[in-house]
Amino acid sequence: MARKDKHVSETPATQALKQAGVAYTEHPYDYVEHGGTAESARQLAVPEHEVVKTLVMQDDKAQPLIVLMHGDCQVSTKNLAREIGAKSVEPCKPEVAQRHSGYLVGGTSPFGTRKALPVYVEAGVLALPRIYINGGRRGYLVGIAPKVLVEVLAAKPVNCALAA
Repeated sequence: MARKDKHVSETPATQALKQAGVAYTEHPYDYVEHGGTAESARQLAVPEHEVVKTLVMQDDKAQPLIVLMHGDCQVSTKNLAREIGAKSVEPCKPEVAQRHSGYLVGGTSPFGTRKALPVYVEAGVLALPRIYINGGRRGYLVGIAPKVLVEVLAAKPVNCALAA
């Protein structure tokens, strides 16, 4: 259940969700630097596997892309590159990721990004009943149905998860 004791401001992500007619729940938590999905899952009492991290990466041609991954997994960049037909894929530096997405690292949402970026989602995420994903600022997740990722973002399923 979402806590209602904090005012959660409008973000480009929530505006994009509203424009798309997506129902979502709000889940504010106390942001902890480098706490990651383990911290948000702990505070919200949800499985970390259902907390989806938004990672801004780039291919060998420095073309940016977003990867949506289970909070308790890592991305196999080798498998991802093979699946998307790139020679290699690597995470963007924080300032580059911020420039592409328009969001601060730790508050990156795949919704409402500054530029339209290709989105890839770990296939297992789509099998979950509900996911919690960044709502466009640090300390704020939104709960949505995973199919929204495909319907709104045209996210392409990939198999690139590594157990963390």
